[in-house]
Amino acid sequence: MLDTEGQALKDILLTEGICTSEQVQDAEDEHERTGTSFWKVIVNYGFLTEQEILRYFANNLGTEIYDFKKVDIPHSVIEMIDPETVRAYGVIPVAQEGNTLKVVAKNAMNYQIIEELQFILGLEIQVLVAEQDSIDTAIEKYYPVTVASVHDVISEMTSGEDGEEHDYDNVTDLENAANDAPIVRFVEVIIYQAIKDQASDIHFEPFEKSFRIRYRVDGTLYEMPPPPKTLAVPVISRVKIMSGLNIAERRLPQDGRIQLKIGGKPIDLRVSTLPTSYGESVVLRILDRSVVNLDLDALGISNDVLTRLRDIIHMPNGILLVTGPTGSGKTTTLYSALQEVNEISEKLLTAEDPVEYDIEGIIQLPINDTFGMTFQRALRAFLRQDPDRIMIGEIRDLETAQTAIESALTGHFVFSTLHTNDAAGTVTRLVDMGVEAFLLCSSIAGVVSQRLIRRVCKSCRVPYEPKDEELEKMNLTREDVGDRKFYYGKGCANCNETGYRGRKSICELLTMSPELMELILKNAPTITIREKAREQGMVTIREDGIQSVLNGETTVDEVLRYT
Repeated sequence: MLDTEGQALKDILLTEGICTSEQVQDAEDEHERTGTSFWKVIVNYGFLTEQEILRYFANNLGTEIYDFKKVDIPHSVIEMIDPETVRAYGVIPVAQEGNTLKVVAKNAMNYQIIEELQFILGLEIQVLVAEQDSIDTAIEKYYPVTVASVHDVISEMTSGEDGEEHDYDNVTDLENAANDAPIVRFVEVIIYQAIKDQASDIHFEPFEKSFRIRYRVDGTLYEMPPPPKTLAVPVISRVKIMSGLNIAERRLPQDGRIQLKIGGKPIDLRVSTLPTSYGESVVLRILDRSVVNLDLDALGISNDVLTRLRDIIHMPNGILLVTGPTGSGKTTTLYSALQEVNEISEKLLTAEDPVEYDIEGIIQLPINDTFGMTFQRALRAFLRQDPDRIMIGEIRDLETAQTAIESALTGHFVFSTLHTNDAAGTVTRLVDMGVEAFLLCSSIAGVVSQRLIRRVCKSCRVPYEPKDEELEKMNLTREDVGDRKFYYGKGCANCNETGYRGRKSICELLTMSPELMELILKNAPTITIREKAREQGMVTIREDGIQSVLNGETTVDEVLRYT
């Protein structure tokens, strides 16, 4: 469904004869499918430039185009509209002439917004138009989001608390508590702070006598200042309202989604609730594309492995499997590989549970077992869509594995993941699932097994001489180390006193060879396949981690923890 702005642009395209109705419908379908604004779809399709769209809008409204780069808006004008109204209506005041206030609006064609502003401010409003991105930038410049500290917010909320938990007799009472201004502000601060700290998850956990909130940053959980237990029910209910969940249902798990725009960036939050003995435990998974760099070069993979991996993903057919435990970066590696081969000459399809990041140019299908849309069913449907490359989120059963192999053998390249501990174990796992060994040999192009380890913070890292026990644990000698220093992070403001900042992949890459095929056909055990792969040059995850320590990128503790 098009918004007011999109509908106005659609009318202009058809009235001016810029596009045919079929082209407009195609653009509208793309907007519905990807969630990209109709405005941007039209620009991406090359029908109009952004400046041309602005000129049409300005002529239609009898107004002018505003350029934020040429003018510094006076502070007195900025203060005429409060930050909440600016963000809610997507407007920014730029000048005042008598009783008329000039504002730049993101939805300039929405007359209702203008009428409401006139009522709120008691002034005549003249709307100007400007580039969408420049409006977002200006709002962030003149009305920055100030994240109050969690301590301050808790102090404000508890100043009048009696310390007793409230009974919420009905849904109305619960709704009222969840929509109470301090609760709304508290949840906003928690989410803003998590995004600012580049957290991947937020955990709300009620216990018998406490209410705990934790963030996961770089794979490790950190506890926030604990709010009073009395806030557990209204805070969790607030999160459920934001994600469209049923706040009256507290006995069954629920899944939802929150979409926000913070700092002009769209943020997607996946919400999961779980009933426990002392209330509902809620986890928010933060999907922020600006934090995740979908580029193979940014993953921290060693140059030798990266070169061989690139050779594999550009093959015309075969299977690349990325393995590792939950949270080891498998999905990011797959997305980065897909981004690398995402060209106009290639048809790419993905089946994911769920779709985590929308990538322009790739057709992405969410898996929904409730309605019978399984990985296996999606894969069969994909083969009738004339694809070149297919990504299946996970191989969970024999049927999906067999269909993936069939796809690879009929001229397609398949990307997927599997939960195994190492690359060699992936082969034997598939054989145990019931896949014929000869089919594996003729379809598997490569297997990547990986972990994510934290990088030492560059702002506070300190060199030190490793102890003999550390070297022994990593099978290193003093000669292996030479004059290279080991590092640890002593903690600073840049890394929140953790000593770590950011993460990198450590991995091993197994590629098929005649000798390995022979072992697989003989049903050789995992250890035999691993040793043969090492003979042929495969660097294990542990060895890759040790190299990262020697390069000063991480610590001994991190490598020993994950390998």
